[in-house]
Amino acid sequence: MNRLEAMSTLVAAVDAGSFSAAGRKLGLPVATVSRRVSNLESYLKTKLVIRTSRRLELTDAGRSYIVACREILASVYAAEQDAAGEYAAPVGDLTVSAPIVFGRLRLTPVITDFLKSYPDVNVRLVLSDRIASFIEDRIDVALRVGFLSDGGLIATRIGFCRLVVCASEAYLAAHEPRPEKPEDLEKHTCITFEGTASVSHWNFRTAGGDVRAMIRTRLSVNNAEAAVDVAKAGLGITRVLSSQTAGALERGDLVTILDDFEPEPLPIQIVYPEQGLLPLKTRAFLDFAKERLRRPSSGY
Repeated sequence: MNRLEAMSTLVAAVDAGSFSAAGRKLGLPVATVSRRVSNLESYLKTKLVIRTSRRLELTDAGRSYIVACREILASVYAAEQDAAGEYAAPVGDLTVSAPIVFGRLRLTPVITDFLKSYPDVNVRLVLSDRIASFIEDRIDVALRVGFLSDGGLIATRIGFCRLVVCASEAYLAAHEPRPEKPEDLEKHTCITFEGTASVSHWNFRTAGGDVRAMIRTRLSVNNAEAAVDVAKAGLGITRVLSSQTAGALERGDLVTILDDFEPEPLPIQIVYPEQGLLPLKTRAFLDFAKERLRRPSSGY
């Protein structure tokens, strides 16, 4: 049994919530994921996870062991970087993650210029609207929108993003009256983007405090571009980040509504794991990207 491989598989399964989800993430059959975890349990002579019908649950032994696994895997990764000479000069492979639309429109041009300036560094850009794991996905630097919930990260704010509610003029004309306050959304069809909102309610800010507006979801998607496209087609109202709908708004394909009730803008941050010594390739990218992406007084 390859213990590092088994540890990595266990961490992926716990983070994904099930063996099947971990298998999809790792590109492995479910049986292989299950066998690796079972072999690890046999080797340790203890139960690490409880397999329920809904998701995996860690045992007491599993909770302490998973912490050690994460530390070990991070140390191995750092040792590999050190052995490759990545602490001596900006050289080697760098993995950067970002939300799909923001990454494609804002980050890709920066990476293009970075590669021209640092010919010995190769970049793997991971564009996804889900939050990638620094350890399991081997991420060096991530660009994230929103307030951070996971500790152990160092963040630099480069701007902020509004959370906007929008629809096509055709939809609003066919479903009058158009919403004037959050409570009016109950009478309308909504398209929810799982990355920024619940499928049952949206939160808003009013003079009297925060309010929760119940919504009727007709379609739920896990990609902001899909939500925008469906809204443009007139199926309903959606809520996405301002950076994700900027083009549609500029062209007049969509218009915003309920602007007076927008919640607090979300920070856009470059984040990386806290660690003792940063590889020079990572430091070089951070210094290169931060100034080119930063918008201190205006949002994306």
